[in-house]
Amino acid sequence: MQSYEEFIDLSVGFPQEGFEVIDDELYFHDLNLMEMIETYGTPLRFTYLPIISKKIQQAKLLFKRAIVNNNYRGSYKYCYCTKSSHFRHIVEEALKNNIHLETSSAFDMPMIDTLEKKGVVSKDITVICNGFKTYQYKQYIIDMLHDGFKNIVPVLDNKEEFNIYDDEVEMDVPCNLGIRIAAEEQPDSQFYTSRLGVRMEDVIDFYNNKISHNPNFKVKLLHFFINSGISDTPYYWNELEKYVTLYCKFKKINPDLDTLDIGGGMPFKDSLVFDFDYEYMVNEIVKRIKEICAEHEVMEPDIITEFGKYTVAEASGILYKVLGRKQQNDRERWLMLDGSFITNLPDVWALNQKYILLPINNWDAEYERVNLGGITCDGQDYYNQEAHMNSVFMPKTRKVQYLGFFHTGAYQEVLSGYGGIHHCLLPSPKHVIIRRNRDETFNFEVFGEEQNSKQVLKILGYTS
Repeated sequence: MQSYEEFIDLSVGFPQEGFEVIDDELYFHDLNLMEMIETYGTPLRFTYLPIISKKIQQAKLLFKRAIVNNNYRGSYKYCYCTKSSHFRHIVEEALKNNIHLETSSAFDMPMIDTLEKKGVVSKDITVICNGFKTYQYKQYIIDMLHDGFKNIVPVLDNKEEFNIYDDEVEMDVPCNLGIRIAAEEQPDSQFYTSRLGVRMEDVIDFYNNKISHNPNFKVKLLHFFINSGISDTPYYWNELEKYVTLYCKFKKINPDLDTLDIGGGMPFKDSLVFDFDYEYMVNEIVKRIKEICAEHEVMEPDIITEFGKYTVAEASGILYKVLGRKQQNDRERWLMLDGSFITNLPDVWALNQKYILLPINNWDAEYERVNLGGITCDGQDYYNQEAHMNSVFMPKTRKVQYLGFFHTGAYQEVLSGYGGIHHCLLPSPKHVIIRRNRDETFNFEVFGEEQNSKQVLKILGYTS
């Protein structure tokens, strides 16, 4: 019988970038995971910050090459979508790479203001303000514009949003605006058109009637968001062509327009068989934008991307211990974990999202097919399929077994309600942040201890 290590090598090829086995134990980007477990226990959420900078630099380099290869005359800006993870350690790591930010709700704005007061960013930073905006969100935008954040760009999500800026924004120079196009949804969607943005056929008329004659505002940016993200599909290329064509038509009547925000991020590696040609896709996007602009005899726009999952997903993981084994019938064997998918990795439960799953130890043992069970009493708290096969396999052993889900850094903590109340009152796991010192040694910081019963009882109103 093959060992688990032999099985996975034959199945998907192993080791892979970021993962290797040394002395029967799994390492993640040189991190000794068993040592982390022995130090901090499980369940354990960890974030290895250097991955964030690596991903940003890779994308910036790809766009730089594509711009040079295609003699593209516009520039490129990388924006980080804060909604993927708002935590300070994440945002500050991203900002080390000379990038900009994209926001989606009111509290993003005081967060950015705080970063400026701490000297992490300057008031020159570009902030793309997306979303259907509450009064508070709009008021924060106005206040920060008046405070000198001159490159905040409110992206109009509907025609009425402009009214409050028209009434309240008073600046020495015109305020830059964007308009979001209401994109068509994917063919398998329940809806034809996104609920967000201004209808495509209304964009130019809206500009002509409401903004063009107002000297206090310039529409500099046109934004679209494709829910599928950047993908090599007829749907994606068709949508891209449609919106670049609109940009060209809009540019001819609005010379101030100079930026195209191509929303919808690049995918992250969510499987050991993940295969996405980043270089081809980036080059093809730049090439097609240039070609469409040439057809319409329009100068190519500056390009902005909004990458969230791509930026942060691959930096994090969560480690579990197998608490028990259960044989429920002649075919179904369960490994019961000391955590929950519903509360720790909600996208598994809500979206059927797959992540890279690997054992931490016992790689030299035989393998078996299993189901993984979370510790809540909910029937949906399980994981039984990999992205590349309809089964989950783990080492067959009676020894203590640990396993990890990797590349889980986008959305999972905020969707879980970090520090709040969770299903079956399961505590938030301990969270460790890992940095790399100049001498290449690791620096570990406990960002959050595992939630205790006193904290939970206080939130529920049992104690003060």
